[in-house]
Amino acid sequence: MFRPRIIPVLTIKDKGLVKTVKFDKKRARYIGDPINAVHIFNDFEADELIFLDITATLENRCISTELVKSIGEEAYMSFAVGGGITNIEQIHQLISAGAEKVVINTSCMITPGLISEASRQFGNQSIVAALDIKKNLLGNYSIFINDGSKQWDIDIERHIRLLEELGAGELFINSIDRDGTMSGYDLGLVKYISEMVKIPVIACGGAGQLSDLAKVTSQAKASAAAAGSMFVYHGSRNAVLINYPDKEELLHTLETLQ
Repeated sequence: MFRPRIIPVLTIKDKGLVKTVKFDKKRARYIGDPINAVHIFNDFEADELIFLDITATLENRCISTELVKSIGEEAYMSFAVGGGITNIEQIHQLISAGAEKVVINTSCMITPGLISEASRQFGNQSIVAALDIKKNLLGNYSIFINDGSKQWDIDIERHIRLLEELGAGELFINSIDRDGTMSGYDLGLVKYISEMVKIPVIACGGAGQLSDLAKVTSQAKASAAAAGSMFVYHGSRNAVLINYPDKEELLHTLETLQ
């Protein structure tokens, strides 16, 4: 039976691991040291990791190459990094530092040609196009850039198809409305995009329990289930505890949803 990838998303602010709710950076909660989290996920044999610097774009800089090198020296699994990536040289430096993939968000909206050039130079398997999406009061979806702070007026379907044509190897779909809420993924949004493209879709935003991971892959057709809060919190009071779901238990949950 197909088992989807389960990917912890670790968000970075001021070199520390933090967690937000609905992208509210002012109330970001400090979780701990990123490298310590890597050690724990090594022990859990996590499928992959994603590191995102959530203030890099607003501060006109790229995620720290030194941090990426430190992660690469410790991580047993492959990992992707993102935050403030705007040019080919930055991508070269990040991949040379140990990242297997780069996550490009704002720049894939403003300068989508970066996707095609990066794919040509590094291979599309290394290029992840990320979309931060929010639903308005009328129920329509909009893409936001600059770490979720600015709405980008563009036709979502047309742009997603363009990103695939340009050579993005994967799409990372993050629901701003569900971020940190642990109330479940936006299954409608993920399914809409998954059925639109042929490349893998990584769903993020809202996971709170094992069944959420199973639903977004079995019902919404995501290729991978990513989450932040679910993997750093434990219990009703959200005590900080790095954790990772049991893979056999996930397969059992998937079977019950068939």
